Amino acid sequence: MTAIETRKLTKKFGDFTANNEIDIRVERGEIKAVVGENGAGKSTLMNMLYGLLQPSSGEILVDGEPVRFASPSDAIKRGIGMVHQHFKLSPNLTVFENVVLGSEIRRAFAPLKPLCLLPFVRKRPALNDKFAARRLPLPLIDAAAQKAAVERTIQKYNLGLDAAALVKNLSIGEKQRVEILKMLYRDVQILILDEPTGVLTPREADELISSLKELRRGGKTVIVITHKLREVMDASDSVTVIRGGAVVGEAKTFDTDEKKLARMMVGRDIERPKTGGAPVAGGVVYEVKNLSVVAPDGRKAVDGVSFNIRAGEILGVAGVEGNGQSELVKALTGLMTVAGGTVLKGGADITDAWPKAVRENKIAVIPEDRYGQGLCRDMTVAQNAIAGYHRDRQISRFGLLSKKAVIRRRDGLVKNFDVRLCDPDGDVSQLSGGNAQKLIVARELSSNPDVLIASQPTRGVDVGSIEFIHKKLLELKDAGKAVLLVSSELSEIMNLSDRVIVMYKGAVVGEAPRGADGETLGLMMAGVMPGGG
Repeated sequence: MTAIETRKLTKKFGDFTANNEIDIRVERGEIKAVVGENGAGKSTLMNMLYGLLQPSSGEILVDGEPVRFASPSDAIKRGIGMVHQHFKLSPNLTVFENVVLGSEIRRAFAPLKPLCLLPFVRKRPALNDKFAARRLPLPLIDAAAQKAAVERTIQKYNLGLDAAALVKNLSIGEKQRVEILKMLYRDVQILILDEPTGVLTPREADELISSLKELRRGGKTVIVITHKLREVMDASDSVTVIRGGAVVGEAKTFDTDEKKLARMMVGRDIERPKTGGAPVAGGVVYEVKNLSVVAPDGRKAVDGVSFNIRAGEILGVAGVEGNGQSELVKALTGLMTVAGGTVLKGGADITDAWPKAVRENKIAVIPEDRYGQGLCRDMTVAQNAIAGYHRDRQISRFGLLSKKAVIRRRDGLVKNFDVRLCDPDGDVSQLSGGNAQKLIVARELSSNPDVLIASQPTRGVDVGSIEFIHKKLLELKDAGKAVLLVSSELSEIMNLSDRVIVMYKGAVVGEAPRGADGETLGLMMAGVMPGGG
């Protein structure tokens, strides 16, 4: 039985066609993967199914009946829920308070205490007695009932959450489950997830896939928008491929493979990065000696880390997320204070340099959090294209920006790095996650740095964009630059790096040359030295 279907569904923004006559069918009780490059139109399609956007033409059918959603509330009433790529949670509220927000449980009308609490009433006993006799009702939220109801939902779907925990204290993976819980609490039958693993660690992604399969066994229908083909193969029953706003292919998952899907997504074969022969590295360009960083909670997040990078070399930093990599990068880029140790660039001490000084020393940065540290959503693409480099004399004179020069910079980056825009003058918030990431890569690599610190450079981007970013990193290396590559994707580290250091509990526990096998690196990531303990 078909749970949800679209017929010639089209969405236009002015002259731009985001979705062009999309036909898609999702059977009840299946996990459907919708894949495509960043900017292919996947999220636009799902936003129409959830009532956030209205179609320009075509129709949506739920259980065979045509529907028209004016808002997400309409979609939820028809049993459709959506978990967005960027969470919509209130960090200072508990899990259960976030879940019930907008649909609170109210206790039965309780009598209002006599208004003797008011000073003017205290002075008039007769008036006080009059109000007490009336016992005015006052609706109150029943927190205990809300918490119990959310706990029942958590247990029913085995989501492993503490209903009373504050959201700000949760991990990224737990926050993702809270978003799913919000929809399940409202008893949706069709759950749409937009790039659900884009900000998750590999372990958290595996846990999410297990949860989705559990939902399917419970009779739910799941639609997953993604570009990660391994997850498509692991989680889905069928897959629909979108390219350029149109459906270009469909298949049962068991009847296809990652290579075929990648070819449909980008219209050509995807090549693995070619690192060439043995690296021809020059002298040491960047060096870290016995670096320590203390986290806000008082623990030592980075503990005596030392390494160096030579010109023409990519040094990979591997490790399970949460072992000090983020704090290391923040300390190297001026976002955290160093507790001990030294950072040298070209022999000059730049320990605790501010971000401005880091850039002035020709060190470019690709941060792990593209929106938290790399871009401002409410600024235009052009403004973001020069962020951090607005003092460049090519675009600024005597403290004044040249609008024409800024636009030229934007257009050059967009062209050379294949950043796809629907509105050149629009805000960065209008870009897909992958195109936002490519804008950061374009801005940083175009600064002609001596050193690039790249933290999770391909997180949340599609296979075509990953190929492109890898190519740019290798071009930088071939130009004699030094690259520090921090990634939770072990295959990325192994394919690109000339040397790999492994971090565990804030310390470097080992180093491996290029060509080291994944098992060796995996053991070190778990804190076990091969052949040792």
